[in-house]
Amino acid sequence: MARVRQAYAAVAELYIGLFGTSQQVHADDLAFIGRHLAGRPGTVLDLGCGPGHITDHLRSLGVDATGIDMVPEFIAHAQAAHPGGRYQLGSMETLAVADHSIAGILAWYSLIHLPPQDLDGVLAEFRRAMVPAGTLVLGLFDGDEVAAFDHKVVTAYRWPLDEFSERLTRAGFAEVERLQRPSDGTHRPHAAVAAVATGG
Repeated sequence: MARVRQAYAAVAELYIGLFGTSQQVHADDLAFIGRHLAGRPGTVLDLGCGPGHITDHLRSLGVDATGIDMVPEFIAHAQAAHPGGRYQLGSMETLAVADHSIAGILAWYSLIHLPPQDLDGVLAEFRRAMVPAGTLVLGLFDGDEVAAFDHKVVTAYRWPLDEFSERLTRAGFAEVERLQRPSDGTHRPHAAVAAVATGG
């Protein structure tokens, strides 16, 4: 993940300009995120929050959201652009929270650079942090098979949504809704999934 952090740090200013406001997020995606995370009591973590725009959007919906990212440039921007919010450096691989203490997690395109063999460990960490029946919302690149591709920043992976959902089930989550959007010639095929933590 150090390579991913360095790659985003190198293009942070450009990335913020292209993607740094909620107006640059597809309306269907904002609705999906809000539908599953708004109105939920307790803390929600926006993991891989980048410039902090979706964290701020969640807070505008009344969500007790904290943005976490491993790129210092993103956290500095988020703190300056959204001074009323909470943003901190951290890694999704080791969350600095107690077991079963988090009501929700948003990982919006923040798992796309994770090698497939590392996914189960990160999902297990999400489940450790999550309260029973807590909600996980993810955005990812959709595809017919698990495959790496040359993302503009650093190597990323696409997933068949059924296979990704199976990984969620193994980690202790149950899918409750999915959203898929085909390529429009500019953007790659998109998928989103919401799942709830199962068991105790």
